[in-house]
Amino acid sequence: MRELDTFLREIEKRAFRMAQLATRNEADALDIVQDAMIKLATKYADRPSSEWKPLFLRILENRILDWHRKQKIMKKLFFWRKESHEHDEGASPNLEAEDNRFDPESQLQSEQLGERLLACIEALPMKQQQCFLLRSWEGLSTKETAEVMKINENSVKTHYSRALSKLKQQQAMSENAR
Repeated sequence: MRELDTFLREIEKRAFRMAQLATRNEADALDIVQDAMIKLATKYADRPSSEWKPLFLRILENRILDWHRKQKIMKKLFFWRKESHEHDEGASPNLEAEDNRFDPESQLQSEQLGERLLACIEALPMKQQQCFLLRSWEGLSTKETAEVMKINENSVKTHYSRALSKLKQQQAMSENAR
């Protein structure tokens, strides 16, 4: 059980960031990650630890898709109610590096770059966003990403390529604007 706790602690911040990017809502992201962790712990704790990461990411992906389906239904039922996706900057978990030996100016530039990158990732269509996060942030192979997302490997390659292209395009536009 201690090994599972360690695994969950190691993946929780990245999982939260993935869910937050997908939902644009911190409370929903926390709920999604918590649900995914509980399901992994209750249903799959007896599996070998080497299987936990792909299982967890598949559960997380399914929870995110379920959230989007629910939102779509809610929008149809309550079309008059405008939902707000405001971000509460003060409530986000501290994802900064623990080593803060940088001078304030370079730290500010680094934070601004990170914010621009996150904004670009948030702007990607959901499948491209999830594919990019699974491949780049989680380091999954094309095959593992296909299994987690329940799509074929060629679709993973397409979504990933399009995500990279859009992110590069956004970066170039951002650099030209400066």
